[in-house]
Amino acid sequence: MIFLKRRLKEMRWKICILAALSVMLASAEDKQPGKKAAVKKNAAPPAEVTLPAGATAIEPGTWTFTDSKGKKWIYRKTPFGLSRAEDNSTQRAAPASSATAFITATEDGDKVRFERPGPFGVYRWEKKKSELDDDERAAWQRSKAKQE
Repeated sequence: MIFLKRRLKEMRWKICILAALSVMLASAEDKQPGKKAAVKKNAAPPAEVTLPAGATAIEPGTWTFTDSKGKKWIYRKTPFGLSRAEDNSTQRAAPASSATAFITATEDGDKVRFERPGPFGVYRWEKKKSELDDDERAAWQRSKAKQE
């Protein structure tokens, strides 16, 4: 008799848990899909990029084209098709020259010592005058002009 009472209590708990899970499952199925899913279904596929007739080849797989508004575009052949990007070659050259503005140079005999601030402190290095690259030579000339 005691055994049957324990068995009935266990069965009641199992039935309650199963009922609760089935109610939660049924309510989850009734929910409508979110707005994000609806936007993705209604979105039109992007227009396919084609190479314009007046495009000039720069190198294999790369072309340049100036549209009627005067904007310069670069077309590149990729594994996924043709891609188009605005030509910003003039904007890319300016930051490279401003990067050397923070380099300071001091002359030490036949060597030049350089310092540049960095995210982890000051970077220091030295080179012979005959081994300087263009950026280091420009920093050295700029520091000589400041001293005069």
